[in-house]
Amino acid sequence: MNLSTAASAVFAQPTAPSITAPLFLTDCYKLGHKDLYPAGTTRVLSNYTNRASRVAGVDKVVHFGLQAFLQSYCIEAFAPFFAADEDEAVAEYDATLAAVLGPDHGINTEHIRALHRLGYLPLVFCALPEGTRVPLRVPSFTVENTLPEFFWLTNYIETVLSSEIWQASTSATTADTYRGILDAAAQRTGGDMAAVNWQLHDFSFRGMAGAHAAAASGAGHLLSFTGSDSLATIDWVNRYYPSAAGTENGLVIGSIPATEHSVMSAGISAVDELDTYQRILDQYPAGNISVVSDTMDFWKVLTQILPALKEHIMRRDGKLVIRPDSGDPVDILCGTAGPHAEDTQALEPAQLGAVRLLWQVFGGKINETGFKELDPHIGLIYGDSITVERARQITEKLEELGFAASNVVLGVGSFTYQYVTRDTFSSAVKATWAEINGEGHNLLKDPVTDSGMKKSATGRLAVVAEADGELELIEKATSEQEAASLLKPVWKDGRFIRTQSFNDVRQVLGNLR
Repeated sequence: MNLSTAASAVFAQPTAPSITAPLFLTDCYKLGHKDLYPAGTTRVLSNYTNRASRVAGVDKVVHFGLQAFLQSYCIEAFAPFFAADEDEAVAEYDATLAAVLGPDHGINTEHIRALHRLGYLPLVFCALPEGTRVPLRVPSFTVENTLPEFFWLTNYIETVLSSEIWQASTSATTADTYRGILDAAAQRTGGDMAAVNWQLHDFSFRGMAGAHAAAASGAGHLLSFTGSDSLATIDWVNRYYPSAAGTENGLVIGSIPATEHSVMSAGISAVDELDTYQRILDQYPAGNISVVSDTMDFWKVLTQILPALKEHIMRRDGKLVIRPDSGDPVDILCGTAGPHAEDTQALEPAQLGAVRLLWQVFGGKINETGFKELDPHIGLIYGDSITVERARQITEKLEELGFAASNVVLGVGSFTYQYVTRDTFSSAVKATWAEINGEGHNLLKDPVTDSGMKKSATGRLAVVAEADGELELIEKATSEQEAASLLKPVWKDGRFIRTQSFNDVRQVLGNLR
């Protein structure tokens, strides 16, 4: 058998999926923790909290992603394990331990056998409603074991719990930050406030760490905006945040047809750029269509090609959206000259910028607040190198030039949604209370070598709303305070107690109109 034949034989017979895979979605050091807790430990309470912010001006983090974790991990991922033969499951778990830690690992696997016999994860999750803006150092949710012999399980799942939630929550918070900037700009410069729903567009899929990350992050984006090209999000939302009636979620994601550079460069090579634009407009005689326009000379497109096609563009029932895709977005959109430069005919196109050049060709109207709005047949989207700070700069410079913020849609990519980490908001799961030999113990992490950021909460926990509506953490909470806490049970012993549709999460956050 030659190497090619041997390789074909191997790949034609994939190994069966591991039935204990979800039990190894943890850190190796946790495998033996059951025997390292104090003797007599029967309960462990942990919480998920965002402890600090590395984003200027952001001191609240949107709670999002827990329901997806509970369905995908606590239910779906464990289904094959609970359905498998008990001896086979335990033998597979033990074999993996031996492969990782050596045959003399010394870890008794009877707790895994007991979990298999139970048939569900004996845990209870208590959480704030998803979509809540949670202040730093206030927990979004807690998790605790419900049966004494499974005290080890609470923090056994810490690793996967943290990894599955921090990005969805961080992306939701990032989108919420953009929403605040764009809402404020729309209020200052006029225009339809509902149009802000479409003013930030998610282009991040290709730069994310796989399709799953793109889907979860994309859902966080869609809590504050409707525009997105990350289609992987649709299934994620439908699976993990469905509506009971099937229609309650409404429009989850929306976009428009658009070209890419391969389309434009092929057209320019086969015919020419003007004919390529003409063919695109003929292909889409109505509706919105986006055309990437800097494959060659962006300024030529604005000063020669679009003026030549003006009558065709103005006859269409829809908007032609021009997309520059390189350079400094602030300068490309707004130009490098000041607000009175449009009166100076000697200026170069790059000095005027795209918005003023389109105004010169297509005109528009002055809205009620005195700002210019481009004719509805033409628009702009910029989807490269956008950051929170650049979004702020673009809207402020548009305002300075006398243009409404609504003239430009911004596209955000992986720099926005992937250039973050769990440390962006110092998101962490920490144990705060344990029951040992029938006595409650308030657990505390407070490293003397730390700045204080890593200091954990302690004791039983409750979250209450103050008179001004701000959320506050109560540590060492009494049973009465826990009963009144806003941390309510959402999942217990393998079943959901309370669920939210995607639309419900959007309504809690309150950004979409």
